[in-house]
Amino acid sequence: MNLFENHNLNLLPYDGEVNYYPNVFTQTEIENYFNKLLTTMQWQNDEVIIFGKHIITQRKVAWYAANCISYTYSNTTKLALPFTKELTNLKLIAEKFAKTTFNACLLNLYHNGNEGMGWHSDNEKTILPNSTIASFSFGAERKFAFKHKLSKQNVNIVLQTGSLLLMSGSTQSHWLHSLPKTKKVNSIRINLTFRQMV
Repeated sequence: MNLFENHNLNLLPYDGEVNYYPNVFTQTEIENYFNKLLTTMQWQNDEVIIFGKHIITQRKVAWYAANCISYTYSNTTKLALPFTKELTNLKLIAEKFAKTTFNACLLNLYHNGNEGMGWHSDNEKTILPNSTIASFSFGAERKFAFKHKLSKQNVNIVLQTGSLLLMSGSTQSHWLHSLPKTKKVNSIRINLTFRQMV
């Protein structure tokens, strides 16, 4: 892992800070983490309640934390499982880049490009305000999009396997983000988002 081979310029033009590090791991490390996360995490189909309607997504999720921390979003609550060895290692790597600490991780498993995530901000009351969210990507490369809440300006980036994206400062207050669906991707992407929960 060579920190100096990575880009760390702010991707956002204003009202927030997003830093992208594309080369955090070797190819062997990428394959090892992908296989371990795919086979050992306790994946479940995500359940959300939107406008009173109970929806079960194709996307799978897993929620882990240092303590038994619950996480409520889209009117559903998840209770955390304890960090595994792999998650603890990835947490320490994320903390080195972000220069902060994390106590929880939400994992997403997208089977292919037919699964994505609509526009949203990670600004639930249970997340420490203006704290950094560290997002690792393993597997399929996917486009990741930002949209300013007022100006509607867009910023897009392709997240490659083994990369790290840091969203910091007032990003969640001023910007929405999404993982657009695409017919061009036919393989799995695993995403880990380390957070600071209150």
